[in-house]
Amino acid sequence: MYFLGIDIGSSSSKVVIIDENKNILARKARNLGTGTNGPEMVIAEALEEAGITEDQIVYTVATGYGRVTHTKADKQITEISCHGKGVAHLIPGARTIIDIGGQDAKVIKLTAQGNVDNFVMNEKCAAGTGRFLEVMARILNCSLDELSDLSMQSTEEVEISNTCTVFAESEVISQLAQGTAREDVAKGADNSITSRVAGLARRIGISPVVVMSGGVAMNESVVRSMEKHIGYDITVAPHPQTVGALGAALFALESFNKK
Repeated sequence: MYFLGIDIGSSSSKVVIIDENKNILARKARNLGTGTNGPEMVIAEALEEAGITEDQIVYTVATGYGRVTHTKADKQITEISCHGKGVAHLIPGARTIIDIGGQDAKVIKLTAQGNVDNFVMNEKCAAGTGRFLEVMARILNCSLDELSDLSMQSTEEVEISNTCTVFAESEVISQLAQGTAREDVAKGADNSITSRVAGLARRIGISPVVVMSGGVAMNESVVRSMEKHIGYDITVAPHPQTVGALGAALFALESFNKK
């Protein structure tokens, strides 16, 4: 038997397929989110990787911003619960999850048993999200991977004081015009996003083991900056972008067994 979890975000779609023994048979991600054909495309790719057909999936759980739009799901579960489930499965003993996605940022506290105890979320401003880094990368004319490399080469910290992404964009353009090094601007972007998310984390308290999930966790310079701001070492979840989809697949297995 096979179980599918799909995490439909605002800017990307992720799928994980597992069997009844919780073995991961496929994990796929596409940078196309809700309102696009991204979910259908990533499901097809995951099925091909797993070597199975869609009618062999016995239960599907959808999570993420666009979960209610996925009509083929048997159940919809919030991304808070799914990220908690996915991280607890991958890293037993995790107590704090920092998840920075394309359009929001979440900090989740887990109990010793791996259940969600509390959470705080920022979804009203792009300044503490992956969208902010995308804007900075565009201004600096580089990819997100190159943005991380630039930041790691910084020799002087530059503050980006504006809390609004639109105004921060103008501030950065002005700094570059005044001769500020691209590397230092990239580092400033990291510090800007991580200081905001660290503020969220402090609101509910931080307990080790601290784990980062979400696409931004693949940015090493952001992870290092986050460690500096929260004062704890951070473990990056394996395949961090698909953690929510993994949690959804695990819930699919549980829901099927209960049914």
